[in-house]
Amino acid sequence: ENLAPLFARFGLHCALLTGSTRVRERRAILAGLADGTIDLCIGTHALLTEDVQYARLGLVITDEQHRFGVDQRAALSKKADSPHMLVLSATPIPRTLALIIYGDLDVSIIDELPPGRQKVDTFAVGESYRQRLNGFIRKQVAEGHQVFIVCPLVAEDDQLPDERKAVTAYAQKLQNEVFPDLRISVLHGRMKSREKESVMAAFAAGESDILVSTTVVEVGVDVPNANLMVVENAERFGLSQLHQLRGRVGRGSSKSYCILTTHNRNPDTIARLKALCKTNDGFRIAEEDLKLRGPGDFFGSRQSGLPAFRMADLSFDLELLKQAQEASAQWIDRCGTQDTPEANALRQRVGQLFQRAQGTMN
Repeated sequence: ENLAPLFARFGLHCALLTGSTRVRERRAILAGLADGTIDLCIGTHALLTEDVQYARLGLVITDEQHRFGVDQRAALSKKADSPHMLVLSATPIPRTLALIIYGDLDVSIIDELPPGRQKVDTFAVGESYRQRLNGFIRKQVAEGHQVFIVCPLVAEDDQLPDERKAVTAYAQKLQNEVFPDLRISVLHGRMKSREKESVMAAFAAGESDILVSTTVVEVGVDVPNANLMVVENAERFGLSQLHQLRGRVGRGSSKSYCILTTHNRNPDTIARLKALCKTNDGFRIAEEDLKLRGPGDFFGSRQSGLPAFRMADLSFDLELLKQAQEASAQWIDRCGTQDTPEANALRQRVGQLFQRAQGTMN
C-alpha cells in the first residue's frame, strides 16, 4: 500500500506475495519474478519457498529481522549470487550481542525520532492506581484518541496458557463493567489472518476505542491516532518486548503514554520496570535486560548456547569485543584466502566449532 505507489513513480513494477495469494495470481507473480518483469516483490516467508526464483536478484531486505531464523535469511540470500543484504529491526539489541551476531555486517543506528514525534512517557503502577488509570483511559478516548490494552497469556489450573480466554474474558469484563459506553475490540494470534486484518483495519479506521490484544500487536501495527498503551501484568514481559509494545504508540504528533501495571512488589521486578520508565533508549534497555536475563533468555532457545566467555562479559566488555571483531576482520583481509598452515589450521578449527554447534542444535 505504501511502497507500490512510491516506486511506480520511478517506473518500477511491484508485487505482493503471501501465503494467502490466490493460485492464479501467484502463478503470474512467479513468472514475473523469473523473467524480471517484476522489479520489487514484497512478501512474507512465502518468498522463501523453492518455487520462487528471480531473474537477477540484487538486493534482499529483511524487515523485523528478529522474526526470521538464520536459515531463513540464508535461504533468501542463496536465491542469487551474493546479493546485497539489508536487515532491519526496531527490537533493541545490546551492542555487545550486536557485534557477535552481526559481526559480518556494517551496523547503522537510527537513534532519533522522526520529525513531529514526541517521546512516549512511561509509568509503572500498582493495582491501587486502577481507578485513576481507568479515568485516564476514558479521558484519552474523550479527546478523540484510541487505546491499546495488552494482556499476557494466562494459564488456569496448570493448563497451557490460552490467549483467547485471557483477552476475550478481559475484554468482556471491560465492556460490561468498566467501559460499557465505549467500543472495545479483541485481537489475538489464534484468529484467522483475514479476521485479524479486519479487526486491525477497523481499529485503524477509528471504529473502536480500545483494542484488547495479546502481543500480536508487538510489530507491524501503525495507528497514529492511538496514544495510550496499557500493558497488564507487565512483569511477565521482557524489557525489550515492553519497549516494542511501547513503540505502537507515539506514532502521531500527539503526546503519548505507556502504562505498565503490576501486582508484583518484588524489588527486582520494580527495578526492571523503572529502568523502562527512565529511558526510551533501546540500547540501554536491552543492556539492562541482558544483565537481568542472560544471553540465552534474551534471545530464546536458538541463542541459548552462547558461551560464557573466559575473557569477556557480554554485559560490560563492549570495548574488548570491538577489538576482537576488528582483529578478526583484519586477519580475514590479510590472510583469509591464503593457503598457509596457519590459515588452514584456523579455518579447520572454525569449521569444527560450527559442526559442534550444529550438532547441539539438532
